[in-house]
Amino acid sequence: MPRWIILFAAAVLMSAYATAQSDTGPAPDVGAIHHLIDRYTKAVNTLDLNLLSQIWSHSPEVSFIYPPGEEHGFDSIERHVFEDVMGGMFSARVLETQNVRVYVNGNMAWSEFHWVFHATVRKDGSAVATHGVETQIYRKEAGEWRLVHVHYAEDRQSTS
Repeated sequence: MPRWIILFAAAVLMSAYATAQSDTGPAPDVGAIHHLIDRYTKAVNTLDLNLLSQIWSHSPEVSFIYPPGEEHGFDSIERHVFEDVMGGMFSARVLETQNVRVYVNGNMAWSEFHWVFHATVRKDGSAVATHGVETQIYRKEAGEWRLVHVHYAEDRQSTS
């Protein structure tokens, strides 16, 4: 097989891989979703319930799936995930996202990323660190992007 065919095939495959690893969709929407993820991270780190309320949709179908279970509706997410778990279990939190990818399709979008979560346990002051992988789903409501679903799990493959 001629060498140029092999080189061309390799270039096409590398280009397809690079495209699959990058954001897709209109740049303003992709940027807005990245900004929303930054605000979400800030809300986790500071336990800012007002900011959390601005990020999430308040429609009844919003949901949050995590190792302790499932929450449905913004009030349940705010109370159980953020007040009880984030605020009740930890006196300090630092969530760091890695390898964030955003995909926008019309009025719907999703992101996937890995994260590292450092926290101080409220009960005894011990430090914990966990690694995870997360998917978030967004919907554009009245011209603004809002979070409608989170699903995360521990990332046992992560070494960072």
